[in-house]
Amino acid sequence: MPLPTVAIVGRPNVGKSTLFNRLVGKRVALVDDRPGVTRDRREGEGQLMGLEFRVIDTAGYEDEDPVSLPGRMRQQTEAAVIDADVALFLIDAREGLTSLDEEIGRWLRAQDTPVIVAANKAEGRGAEAERLGAYKLGLGDPLALSAEHGEGMADLFDALRPYVEREAVEGAEEEAYDPWPEGGPLKLAIVGRPNAGKSTLVNRILGEERMITGPEAGITRDSITTDYQWTGDDGVERPVRLVDTAGLRKRAKIDDKLEWLSTQDTKRAIDHAEVVVLLLDATRGLEAQDLRIADSVEEEGRALIIALNKWDVADHASSLFNGVKTALEDGLSQLKGVTLLTVSAKSGKGIDTLFKAAFELRDSWSRRVGTGELNRWFEKAVDTNPPPAPGGKRIKLRYITQVKSRPPSFVIFGSRVDQLPDSYQRYLVNSMRRDLKLGPVPLRLTMRATKNPFDPAKSGGRQ
Repeated sequence: MPLPTVAIVGRPNVGKSTLFNRLVGKRVALVDDRPGVTRDRREGEGQLMGLEFRVIDTAGYEDEDPVSLPGRMRQQTEAAVIDADVALFLIDAREGLTSLDEEIGRWLRAQDTPVIVAANKAEGRGAEAERLGAYKLGLGDPLALSAEHGEGMADLFDALRPYVEREAVEGAEEEAYDPWPEGGPLKLAIVGRPNAGKSTLVNRILGEERMITGPEAGITRDSITTDYQWTGDDGVERPVRLVDTAGLRKRAKIDDKLEWLSTQDTKRAIDHAEVVVLLLDATRGLEAQDLRIADSVEEEGRALIIALNKWDVADHASSLFNGVKTALEDGLSQLKGVTLLTVSAKSGKGIDTLFKAAFELRDSWSRRVGTGELNRWFEKAVDTNPPPAPGGKRIKLRYITQVKSRPPSFVIFGSRVDQLPDSYQRYLVNSMRRDLKLGPVPLRLTMRATKNPFDPAKSGGRQ
């Protein structure tokens, strides 16, 4: 059965993300001194002294017009509270109760979700008086804790226990909860420049306004992970772990600490993904920054799909598609035949094609080639196009082995392999993609010299 859910709420800068990081056991939510860092809901698996639960970090609750960005952030927070098993309402023990805290308290009292009040940053003098002042909220006994220093966690355990242990005990005699019984979910990250439509695409996929969207560039800051089930043409549901990321700008334009943190968070999302969708704005075409992002995905060894978004409003669509395809062949030659698709986050067109391609790419990316098949291909490739003989000395390639998958990685053993030209290595990689049906996934090919038993320097001095 699913884990119970704890939603952390409160006004900006009371320490919600710091507490979220402590409960999930790692620094995944962005934390900064300025208010309003968190915008979208971020979820993780929390644990506290044996209690296990789903924890949600929410944006700071602000009293703003619903159409404004803060107003849209508040709507996301309200949705998280309504869906949660318990809300953990944080106030700042250093600043004391504010009028906005009281407004949040009034809203929480009107909901059906149980509420725990906690005075955070309570490690200093005078915090006890501010904690007692929180009784004014009418939401029960306030806790005192310090998310930064880990103080008050035992009291938080006692407060959470009635809401999260009950469901854990009910399922204790059942089999261990496995949300993906048929195997691991496809880890799919969506990346791109700001305003390419990443969050809009995620919302369209999920069928709900899960991510905050709008005309403002750079709304998304954290990488937000959401679990999803995609149903293919065969009617089979397949699990997906979908990650929406912050827009990636040119490094020279990143002069803000918070944007730098967001960029690092996006790079971590790429590193933990299996397949990465690079979303382009079809109304702007392919830019140099897109190629830099694609190159970084390939360097990390992740399977890549390039999707042209806003295709329903693109001018001269056919020539645009062919132009982007040609530019990719020139600028991304190391990933020959990279998958290029068209989608519309607004209408949903092309989304099923995208998921089908993503699952097929993951299969190729995870593939282990049989030893017999691999060596038959190797012998044929070398016979068809023997390696060159620089300086009249022949380079001999003896055999090949696959050392790992995800991405497929191979080692070729032979003599004088350090002199093998890059052009010949590209020939081998392209031939491998074509003949072994590995497709446009990153391939790693390493050359290793075989030892000469008659060389004293390579045989420990024996003759």
